[in-house]
Amino acid sequence: MGISLRTLLAVFVALASLGAVTQKLRDQGVTDSEIRIGNLMPYSGGLEIFGQIGKAEAAYFDAINERGGINGRKIRFISYDDLSDASNAIDLTRILVEIDNVLLMFGSFGTQGNLAVRKYLNERQVPQLFFASGDQHLSEPSQYPWTMGWQPSFREEGRIYANYIQAFYPGKKIVALWQNDNFGRELFKGLEQGLGDVAKNIRVDIAYDAADQHLEGHVSILKRSGAEVFVFAGMPENAAKVIRIAAEHDWHPVFIVNQMSSSIETVLKPAGLQNATGVVTATFLKDASDPAWKDERTANWRVFVDKYTTAGGKDDNAAVYGYAAAETLVQVLRQCGNDLSRENVMKQAAALSDYQASALLPGIKINTGPWDFKPIEQLRLVQFDGRTWQPIGDVLETAFADANRK
Repeated sequence: MGISLRTLLAVFVALASLGAVTQKLRDQGVTDSEIRIGNLMPYSGGLEIFGQIGKAEAAYFDAINERGGINGRKIRFISYDDLSDASNAIDLTRILVEIDNVLLMFGSFGTQGNLAVRKYLNERQVPQLFFASGDQHLSEPSQYPWTMGWQPSFREEGRIYANYIQAFYPGKKIVALWQNDNFGRELFKGLEQGLGDVAKNIRVDIAYDAADQHLEGHVSILKRSGAEVFVFAGMPENAAKVIRIAAEHDWHPVFIVNQMSSSIETVLKPAGLQNATGVVTATFLKDASDPAWKDERTANWRVFVDKYTTAGGKDDNAAVYGYAAAETLVQVLRQCGNDLSRENVMKQAAALSDYQASALLPGIKINTGPWDFKPIEQLRLVQFDGRTWQPIGDVLETAFADANRK
């Protein structure tokens, strides 16, 4: 049976249209077998400890791939060492987008690097998702609709500590030791703003460099102030040192440490559990070394941890952070179905409703919307009892804390 020219032409047009649709549903970085994702981490240099987050994310994606990937596609996670240098971040991001042809950028560490590449990625309409920074200025959907953070902001964390101090220790003298970078400044600013008129109770605050070798001298100065509340914002290693030094000086203030420096295994144990008893933090993630969650560790978690440690990972806080962030991205990609266009990736990232990654604390849920690019806006105050973290009150809405101080 012959086929008419008109029928052939109709078939050709249909196939051409299907090809156009397929192209629309798949931007660069997507094939029938893989999804390419770009990432930058400080795997070496002064902030090397945070490169553990990237190792955790790689381990999580490996575990997903072993279970068949996402709708039959494996994740190819391309992660480079930018030494936490903004100029390196610019060059490496261009390589990831223009040479490695990634679909999106995910989970890159640090405020300055993410700020440096934000304009470039938005101009090219490349999603910049769930980066590891709590700078509130990075989530501005009206100006940068392709950039979305993940964790609560550093400033909101500082405000939560201020609210806690006012509720439980009104009128007490306060001191602060904060890391002299964007993170430390933002958290300390949130503390001051949260205290409002009673910020005068901060008798002494010291900004220090992450590599500062004079922590003992700083602690001595802070002790002489007679303060009863000590707020620390800095690296995990330094948090352990400061808690231990204060105890050696027979000084036992109410100790508040920032969330990223609150791991039982890598901070409180090195500080001495007896010295760390009573430490307070505000967190949104389970502590992998907390015996309270021991019974919840599933086979998936054990497979992930084995891969993470095999890849050189050591910090369990970073493991949980990377696990939860990667889990959130996988949820977004699954919601995309077969429409893996960049436009749909952002649409689905902005359509998370009461999503609870398994590593989040009970009651902490992820919600986003077209104008809500702050996925996690809840924290929970917890206090260490010498063995485990005990909750203080209910889950706190950071958005409320922020509005309450404007």
